[in-house]
Amino acid sequence: MSKELLRMENITKIYSNGFMANKDVSLTVHEGEIHALLGENGAGKTTLMKILFGLEDYQEGRILIRGEEVRIANPLDAIAKGVGMVHQHFMLMEGLTVAENIVLGIEPGKAGVFDKETAVKMTLEAAEKYNLPVVPNALVRDISVGVKQKVELLKALIRGVRLLVLDEPTAVLTPQETRELFVQLRDLRSRGYGIIFISHKLDEVMEICDNVTVLRRGRVVGTGRIADLDEKKLSSMIVGREVVKTVDREAPRRGDLVLEVRNLSYVDDIGKIHVNDLTFAVHAGEVVGIAGIEGNGQTELSEVITGLRPATKGDVMINGQSIKGRNIDQIRKLGVAHISEDRLVYGCAPDLSVWDNIASIYLSSKKFARGPFLSKRELNKFVDECIEEFEIATESRNTPVRLLSGGNIQKVIVAREFTSGANLIVANQPTRGIDVGTASLIHKLLYKYTREKNVAVLLISSDLNELLNHSDRLLVMRKGRFNAHFTDLSRVTDELLGEYMLGVRSMTEEEMGNVL
Repeated sequence: MSKELLRMENITKIYSNGFMANKDVSLTVHEGEIHALLGENGAGKTTLMKILFGLEDYQEGRILIRGEEVRIANPLDAIAKGVGMVHQHFMLMEGLTVAENIVLGIEPGKAGVFDKETAVKMTLEAAEKYNLPVVPNALVRDISVGVKQKVELLKALIRGVRLLVLDEPTAVLTPQETRELFVQLRDLRSRGYGIIFISHKLDEVMEICDNVTVLRRGRVVGTGRIADLDEKKLSSMIVGREVVKTVDREAPRRGDLVLEVRNLSYVDDIGKIHVNDLTFAVHAGEVVGIAGIEGNGQTELSEVITGLRPATKGDVMINGQSIKGRNIDQIRKLGVAHISEDRLVYGCAPDLSVWDNIASIYLSSKKFARGPFLSKRELNKFVDECIEEFEIATESRNTPVRLLSGGNIQKVIVAREFTSGANLIVANQPTRGIDVGTASLIHKLLYKYTREKNVAVLLISSDLNELLNHSDRLLVMRKGRFNAHFTDLSRVTDELLGEYMLGVRSMTEEEMGNVL
């Protein structure tokens, strides 16, 4: 029987506003175990891990590491006690080298002078020891997402941690990078490390994990051996009901040209080319997906189309009208809705209420005008209907959005954008970091709005299953350009997509065919 690394017993966390994030939660992880921690957004996973990593205090329960009861004061204390955490959004200094990032805080040197040579040596030794090859002198801003993941792992391992918490570790990786990461995680498991694996990708949980704990509304609702479960059972445990993940899709009936992008380029202030002479189109009634490793221009493309960035060259036509010289509000009025990848920065105003966030686009609209005045009664009724239709879990329309779970914040944004009357929806990472139930709802809405309401959708995602299951056509971006275009997705695999994303394969313009 392997030794117990971690035991969290009956952890209860209640915030000052009375919200109970965790109630009597227990979790045990042994040496040589990869333990999945699952649950919807707002289920209490993040709070529990913040408690373990010393970022949150708790009222009841206890934590034992290797059988010894501890109280973890802060992240440095957690690391000293053998607990490391790799966050979903990497915590790296882009302007420093790989070695400098790995030894940050434990820098070798004398009299305050940094010993770069020793830092490189430490990095190479750790990379060899843990089978995580990196180039020590490479700048972090120049390395791939997959290598950044390795740097984060080395940062933790070089400090002597024995228990790793991985939060959505594959969210931005290609299938090839994910497969490589899993080889490395299995190696760590064989060496006796314990790993807590947090993910919404249940197929990956089934592949890599040994045991699972499921939280719902702050409580443990299920535990077990992965070998005794399947994706359907796990989904039901997570949301409390059966989840239908696929939609029976009819072939698209392409309608009028809604979005036309011609020779579009975007170059940033320091001269870096993010979008390089792109031409493509999206028609009413179809979903056009865009795949690509994060950082290859997808975000910049979506932000130029929606007015958040100015085009350097070329043009964007929406319903036959150019966006040149128009601000964000004017572009919205051409018929554009936008689900930003950063829901807390561009998607919503966190400190304002659910009502404020949904109603914001209607305050100057004629839709709820009664003469020169705004009918707040009608607007209240509309917001309440949105809360019901989009299944937003909130105490009232007046609840500040920041108090909602990530999935429910996304539902507020989706409710506002989908009901805006737009006939072009630019959806950038619409289901990233949200639970299987909310993701299923958004996918059904995408299908409904394209097929029943003849809306055009540009879907940008790092989730290849999402793109393959919900796109009608698919483009692959690499270094600001398209290097593949698929019109028949029935024979396209995530492995094949990964090869185009990595640049192992590339289509000629003739092979890509008509992208309009």
